[in-house]
Amino acid sequence: MRLTEQQIEQFAAEGYLLLRGALADADLDPIIAEYEEYIGRRAAELLAEGKISDLCADEPFDRRLASICRENNEMYSELDIMYFRGRASFEFLINDNLLDIVESLVGPEITCSPIQHTRAKLPVGLTPDGGDPHVALWHQDAGVALEEADPHSILTVWLPLSPARPENGCLQMMPRVHDGGLREHYIKTGLGTVIVEDEMPEVEPMTLPMDKGDVLLMHKQTPHRSTPNNSDVVRWSMDLRYQETGTPTGRPFNPDFVARSRSNPDAVLRDYDEWARQWVEALAEVKRIGGVKAHRWAQSM
Repeated sequence: MRLTEQQIEQFAAEGYLLLRGALADADLDPIIAEYEEYIGRRAAELLAEGKISDLCADEPFDRRLASICRENNEMYSELDIMYFRGRASFEFLINDNLLDIVESLVGPEITCSPIQHTRAKLPVGLTPDGGDPHVALWHQDAGVALEEADPHSILTVWLPLSPARPENGCLQMMPRVHDGGLREHYIKTGLGTVIVEDEMPEVEPMTLPMDKGDVLLMHKQTPHRSTPNNSDVVRWSMDLRYQETGTPTGRPFNPDFVARSRSNPDAVLRDYDEWARQWVEALAEVKRIGGVKAHRWAQSM
């Protein structure tokens, strides 16, 4: 689908646009199937190693991972998109139905930012070390990119792969405050980038329950958060970033790529193996040099 003029105006005024049923099962099911196959394979390995007692093979997609992680959660850290590097995940990044939506706001020359995630948010207490990187306090996505990206528009695309509800940690956001610019943030140990308390807008937050197929578009300066998962199911979701080709991503040490080009279609990266290779090399280089400063803000305990 392509956005209407009214929807484009709503995004500009509100700082977000929620599209119900924008994607079909055919767009998302290959991603889910790929994760289901991987979880099944890793569960078999864990069972053979004596680390779990049950494959939980009869559990549905939004429950199986949680059931396995109650006994052993070592696969949890393997599931984000840059570590998992699934073929179906890559193909979704250049999915025409998704990019038709993106093009309405970004334009015809689209780059996929390296700031992208597949999030398997486990129920509280099941994540390694008691923390969960998929629970985010109030922040703006502009605040998780370096200063080089500040002058440029970067569109956030958030979508659930399973039902997102208040009880399992759906998104909350603050509308109509995105024109206030980038607010001061700090790094809270174990919880990531957070808007400082004095910078928080005095706006009533909106809670956004969503279903598979729904798509949320957000301005990079729209404050939002993701709450803890207090249910017994996994909240599976993806959050992606797209921007005009040629603009800096704010993550120069991670790979971006051209996802659509009306002027030069040959520039589009369609080679899954090349995409995976770029991520492997980038992550290895960051490890080799002992890490990078990915955020501009000061650390706070």
